[in-house]
Amino acid sequence: MATQPPQLTFQVDDPGAGDIVPLIDEFEGYLAELYPESERRPGDAAPPLHRPNVTFMTARVDGVPVACGAFADHDDYVEVAKMYVIPTVRGLGLGKQLLEALEDEIRRSGGKLVRLESGTAQTEAQELYEGAGYRRCGSFGTHRATPHSIFMEKSLA
Repeated sequence: MATQPPQLTFQVDDPGAGDIVPLIDEFEGYLAELYPESERRPGDAAPPLHRPNVTFMTARVDGVPVACGAFADHDDYVEVAKMYVIPTVRGLGLGKQLLEALEDEIRRSGGKLVRLESGTAQTEAQELYEGAGYRRCGSFGTHRATPHSIFMEKSLA
C-alpha cells in the first residue's frame, strides 16, 4: 500500500488555538534559553499576538503546527516577529518558506517595507533573513538598541 507524502500548508491562524499555544510556549522557552532574563527586556514578546493589526501564520505538516511567524502592520512599515521552527524539522528550508509566505501575505495586505528584530544568538535566523534580502538598519518603533539586538529591513516594493 502506497503512503502519501506529508502535506505542508501555510495558513493564517489563531494564536490562541489549542494546538498553537504549545508551539508559542516552546518558542518562548527557546528564547529564554538563548537570552537570560537579565538580557531580556519588557516588551521582548512584542508585538502582542491578539491585536487587530497582527496577523499570525503557521506552517503545518499533515495538520500539525511545526512553525509559526507573525507580522504587525504599523502603517509605514510591517514588523515580522515570532518566527520559530520546531527542532525536528529544522534544516529542511521551512523557515525560508514560512518567511516567503509571510511576505506574500504582507504584500496582499499592501505592506511595502518589512522590519524585524533578531538576537545576536540567533545566527541561523540572521542567515535566513540576509539570504532573503534583509539588510541591517537602526532600531525602530518601541525597540531600543542593545548589545544583543540586530535590526533588519527589506523593501517589498
